[in-house]
Amino acid sequence: MNVENYQHNSTGDPGVKRPEVADDAYPTILQILPALGGSGGVERGSVEIAGAIVDAGGRAIVASEGGIQTHELKRVNADHVTLPVASKNPIVMYRNIQRIADLIRQEKVDIVHVRSRAPAWSAYFACKKAGKPFLTTFHGTYSIGNFLKRKYNAIMTKGERVIAISEFIAGHVRRQYGVPVSKIRVIHRGVDIDKFDADKVSAERVIKLSTDWRMPDGVPIIMMPGRLTRWKGQLVLIDALAKLGHTNIRCLLVGSAQGREAYRSEIEKRVMEHGLEEVVRIIDHCDDMPAAYMLTDLVISASTDPEAFGRVVAEAQAMGRPVIATDHGGAKETVKVGETGWRTKPGDAESLAQALSEGLSMDENRRSKMAANAVAHIRKNFSKAQMCEKTLDVYNEILSEWTSKHPS
Repeated sequence: MNVENYQHNSTGDPGVKRPEVADDAYPTILQILPALGGSGGVERGSVEIAGAIVDAGGRAIVASEGGIQTHELKRVNADHVTLPVASKNPIVMYRNIQRIADLIRQEKVDIVHVRSRAPAWSAYFACKKAGKPFLTTFHGTYSIGNFLKRKYNAIMTKGERVIAISEFIAGHVRRQYGVPVSKIRVIHRGVDIDKFDADKVSAERVIKLSTDWRMPDGVPIIMMPGRLTRWKGQLVLIDALAKLGHTNIRCLLVGSAQGREAYRSEIEKRVMEHGLEEVVRIIDHCDDMPAAYMLTDLVISASTDPEAFGRVVAEAQAMGRPVIATDHGGAKETVKVGETGWRTKPGDAESLAQALSEGLSMDENRRSKMAANAVAHIRKNFSKAQMCEKTLDVYNEILSEWTSKHPS
């Protein structure tokens, strides 16, 4: 619904333990992101945190331009407000300051949590107007470029706290923007281990995918999930498969081109140049990733640029699948070399081919041990529950500090 006709609709349950705050009111948290149209980490994380806020007895509001994920907000009893916050038009961004300030006052928002730069500029000044704390999550490195671009990015460092989704991102924020360690809170992206659980994926689901994708029986399957974009490294994987030297495998590139048809054509051309037409298949979309992981023997992340976290690598390990990831970015934190998978040199097809060879030649005993290690590793360190708990802790920290500084 639009902010003009937005109605107060508290979903807090008095019987649920709520976050510890200075007064008896349930805290209301407003998250702002450009849109809810995809299934990426920003969108998914916003919905998951909204659900955690409600479960804790608080009230969750998300402001965006809308999208298919708004129905997930309804499912967790959170509210959505439609605002033009994806716009980078300076006039729209300026007008959003008052829109957000009005929303803060109308809905008695306690904290504004922003996840993207354009809405962050509006929200920052709206929080100044409304006298409420401003919190940011740094989801990526962003391109730094010239002084103006760095200045534009720097709004994400202006929060009372800055949440970094990995130690890699935390280091980037410290080095590039001079944010003190005391202000940064590292909260890794969380895997929904109720969804990504091998024991909860039926054989029928796996068989259906295998049939739909026309997978032959008894052939090792390699999967690389991720949109078709050059930095994800699909071409590096294809070159590595060529170096591997045998074709009795199948490689699934699961992800759409999202308009990058020239790059998709380049991938198809590279496949033909190496004579891998029977090996490599592009799957535009998959609605059942847990089943896809179960169908797969090895999961690959060959990104040539560092991943801020690397959701695919974590999800695959949660499903007990060995992973091969490039040795930079978030993968350094999520992949335990030799125990849950391998890390290879960025952009190095030879290094990736060697890891593929080792992974495909594992015996059943080593594969089982690696699967157990991977599942335990993710459940211990990278679960959705941990991400939500740590985020609520940051909200409590900010509320306590803000209340002491701004007594009513």
